[in-house]
Amino acid sequence: MPSQLTASRSNALAGTVRAPGDKSMSHRSMILGGMASGVTEVEGLLEGDDVLATARAVQAFGAKVERIGEGRWRIEGAGGFKTPASVIDCGNAGTGVRLLMGAAAGYPLTATFDGDASLRRRPMKRVTGPLADMGARFDWRAAEDRLPVALTGGTLTAIDYVQTVASAQIKSAILLAGLNAQGVTSVTEPEKSRDHTERMLRAFGAEVGVQDLHESGGEGWVVTLKGGQALTGTFVAVPGDPSSAAFPLAAGLIVPGSAVTVEGVMLNPLRTGLFAAWRDMGADLTISNRREAGGEAVGDVTARHSALKGVVVPEDRAASMIDEYPILAATAAFAEGVTVMRGVGEMRVKESDRISLMVEGLRACGVQVEEEPEGFIVTGAGEGGSVRGGGLVHTAHDHRIAMSHLILGLASDQPVSVDEPGMIATSFPGFVEMMNGLGGRIA
Repeated sequence: MPSQLTASRSNALAGTVRAPGDKSMSHRSMILGGMASGVTEVEGLLEGDDVLATARAVQAFGAKVERIGEGRWRIEGAGGFKTPASVIDCGNAGTGVRLLMGAAAGYPLTATFDGDASLRRRPMKRVTGPLADMGARFDWRAAEDRLPVALTGGTLTAIDYVQTVASAQIKSAILLAGLNAQGVTSVTEPEKSRDHTERMLRAFGAEVGVQDLHESGGEGWVVTLKGGQALTGTFVAVPGDPSSAAFPLAAGLIVPGSAVTVEGVMLNPLRTGLFAAWRDMGADLTISNRREAGGEAVGDVTARHSALKGVVVPEDRAASMIDEYPILAATAAFAEGVTVMRGVGEMRVKESDRISLMVEGLRACGVQVEEEPEGFIVTGAGEGGSVRGGGLVHTAHDHRIAMSHLILGLASDQPVSVDEPGMIATSFPGFVEMMNGLGGRIA
């Protein structure tokens, strides 16, 4: 990958592509396969840098991990983790490190977790705090709340944890630790976050309860899991990642004359908030060939060039599309009127401060945008208007910032460049080739 990529205004995009495997499910299939007894076979695995780092970690914890074909992997678990021989390097994988800490906390072992410069800047106490309440011990090796950190696990006690902001990473880490804790672990969420961990735990043989508190006059949802449950290896079919599918679909919406189809996209309702937002904006977005794969609904999604309108995105939709706000902001730049995105402060503690970087990048491309503490507001060019482009966008090693601005550049008057694009491989290997195959101009 070069040190810089540039996207230039393209003619109509057309074609059918397949989304990379879902990253969330890919991480979880590796981790649960390593925790389980017996063999787990996975097909459709995302072979990006983040997931490969998790695969190496699971192997270091004692599982046998083997690639048997493109997207096809075999994990032979020994029914638990053991102390690794070296530091667990999670690269840039925030999901990987937080879920691995949750899983490892339940076993009598000591392990040091680390990552690249970007991951070292991301807060960890949101996960280590509840794990410590369960009995795990953490020794911060540099700065508190930041990697590297040494974890000592085992002898955990279940907790009842109440989240103030819905986070699938925190919920999942607690549930994975709860598998080996004494008692019943519960996590209460104000809004539902993605539920892949609950679904996959059931596929591996665990019993997981979900209660809707609204049915009894309360608010939120409670997920419960009894400790002492053993996992058994299984088969996992990973569907296409809706977060990755968002990029070619966005290009289809904003490049005049385009029609782009992405096959095999996961349609879990807790992951499709972006599609709902686009429809609210007037997007020509259709879904065909609905089916089941890996316990999830999937379908083929087609996006055609659309005259978009600005909207106020409901704040309670954030949990279902928190990773998709950067590409939503890029498409909002071409909409008529104002698109308001609030209640998304979680974006500031992702791979980067995604609110600030999107604001900075869009402004560099001539887009009117207003930054707020918990969100941002984009004023679009509208039909008949144009986005100037022409910016060199600072990505801070964030793959979604890079890809969102490259998509913007495909429909801007002037080329848009991004620095440090190598991180695109963490979640979307083959992104440039896919977009150029549809008729895009990224070089």
